[in-house]
Amino acid sequence: MDFTRFTEEQKEAITHTQGPMLVLAGPGSGKTTVITERVHYLTEECGVHPGNILVITFTKAAAEEMKERYEAKMSTAKGTVNFGTFHAVFFKILRYAYHYEAANILKEEERYKILREIACARMEQEITDEKELVEAISGEISRVKNERFALESYYSSNCPDEVFREIYTEYDRWLRRENKVDFDDMQLLCYELLSARPDILRQWQQKYTYVLIDEFQDINRVQYDTIRLLAAPEDNLFIVGDDDQSIYRFRGARPELMLHFTEDYPETKQVTLLCNFRSTAPIVQGALRVVGNNSKRFEKALYAKEEQGEAIEFRQYPERKRECAELAEEMAVLHKTGLPWREIAVLYRTNLQTRAIMGKLMEYNIPFKTRDSVPNLYEHWICRDIVTYIKIAQGSRSRGDLLLILNRPKRYIARDALDMATVDFERLKTYYEDKDYVIDRLEKLEYDLQMIKGLNPFAAINYIRRAVGYDGFLTEYARYRKMPSEDLFDLLAELQEDAAEYPTYEAWFAHMAEYTEELQRQKAKEKKNTSDAVTLSTYHSAKGLEYHTVFLPELNEGLTPHRQSMSPEDVEEERRMFYVAMTRAKRRLVLSCMKELRSKELVPSRFVGEVFLDRARLTAGTRVTHTIYGNGVITEATEGKLRILFERFPEEKVLNEAYCVQSGLLKEIIE
Repeated sequence: MDFTRFTEEQKEAITHTQGPMLVLAGPGSGKTTVITERVHYLTEECGVHPGNILVITFTKAAAEEMKERYEAKMSTAKGTVNFGTFHAVFFKILRYAYHYEAANILKEEERYKILREIACARMEQEITDEKELVEAISGEISRVKNERFALESYYSSNCPDEVFREIYTEYDRWLRRENKVDFDDMQLLCYELLSARPDILRQWQQKYTYVLIDEFQDINRVQYDTIRLLAAPEDNLFIVGDDDQSIYRFRGARPELMLHFTEDYPETKQVTLLCNFRSTAPIVQGALRVVGNNSKRFEKALYAKEEQGEAIEFRQYPERKRECAELAEEMAVLHKTGLPWREIAVLYRTNLQTRAIMGKLMEYNIPFKTRDSVPNLYEHWICRDIVTYIKIAQGSRSRGDLLLILNRPKRYIARDALDMATVDFERLKTYYEDKDYVIDRLEKLEYDLQMIKGLNPFAAINYIRRAVGYDGFLTEYARYRKMPSEDLFDLLAELQEDAAEYPTYEAWFAHMAEYTEELQRQKAKEKKNTSDAVTLSTYHSAKGLEYHTVFLPELNEGLTPHRQSMSPEDVEEERRMFYVAMTRAKRRLVLSCMKELRSKELVPSRFVGEVFLDRARLTAGTRVTHTIYGNGVITEATEGKLRILFERFPEEKVLNEAYCVQSGLLKEIIE
């Protein structure tokens, strides 16, 4: 083999033959090349039979890409290397043992349907966000199986604990009764089979004498334990990944498994792919400064092959509309200068944040594609509730409309009381003539509807929230669902902000219909042709991709890192997400934040300050410059405090290190 085109680190990884090896592969370091070249080396140079090699990836697309790249290099046909996902490999083992077929695999849509039926039958309170609840419970079921938690000691974060345990148990009974396995069962049952049957385990160990795993930082507990069984006793386990890019803890990924790999395998050889072939030096250096603030990671002295490049930009905008408008204008200018739309990406922490930029791109007629399912604000159940209140105020007496909002907030009105397609309030009051407290609530509702009728959209939402008591309903609902009420109130505030632009209900409703139609047209365009369009994506969905220019907007505390991620472990994962987002950029990276959102003052994300300042260098003797106090030298740095003697002041000042970094107040003076 010709190794001249590889770095020394790549060559060391490719030519590794016996025993475990840990390959730390940073962004753009050529990890796919290393894996396929090592497989080629084993078969062509070491005489290993291709059928004895197992390559495991996390996606079918990655497995197929590696297989194609390997087979393109093969000089002769010697058999087939096994490339596959964890699920595919584990199901293959189960198929031989239990004679499972494809028909035994539970499809995701069927899983959703079954869980929906089970969950909705057991929730004591009416569920408004049914789809979100079922998806969340589905994720929790996966977590219990993949981590092998004891069900009786698991506490749900989406519904009452006993309700979750009932749902889990009933769902599990259904699977056994129907002889079905879901994707989590494939992993758990495979582990249980190999643990219980040494004879079956030995057969697969003899078949797969070399095991290679891609994206190892995303592995979960049951996958790791199963692979350890398969790789024994030779332990020719070759793992490739980047602990700094572990961003799927919510799916069960355990980055600590990679961090402790050398403890499980003390004889492990370790190599770090140091060269980033994707991004320029300023981008690589800025990203390393950020992720270097994480305590639980492997240290890496990465460098960029492209040593020159534009400095990372940072901007502050007064509010969201200005930020979106200027980003859209800049994209249009970049395209006019010759940059294809497909080389531009706008990345966000959550998919809810993409709505504003989507509207602005539509306005500028800039083609875009989304990598996530972007929810339409006007189709959210909260918006539906508000619109229904307004429609009833305008005269609707549809049973369906009344049923939707009659107990939001609680008015103690049963569905049976609405026995006609069109509801008559007087008849309804007659139905409850022996219950004065219900009559009072119905009369209050009639009064509220009369008031709402004469208001503009913004004032109507405010009235529904405060006077009608909708905010109280949301608080109670969030408590029952064990979800942060702030998420619901943020969405309601965004809806109210949107409504403020329209003087009448008719104008607002017309805008909703027009926006929804435009969104549908945009989705139709995406399906037909997405070859040249700006990419809108969350940090999660952008992993593995690259673009000439990347914009990272809305970099404010509470958004990035997200306000729900305040534990040290959560903040470290948020920082890794930001690191992943930064390293999608090849040539140009633009960071921006807002000074205000919905009349609330915001501060820049702590991560922005970390981009431009290496906190590890904030030690005694370091010369710094402060945006207010000017140049100075650090005399002491202890317990998060910096004592600095500035040239313009006779006495030292004591500053909070975290605040200075977060606010971008300090920079190091490079002599």
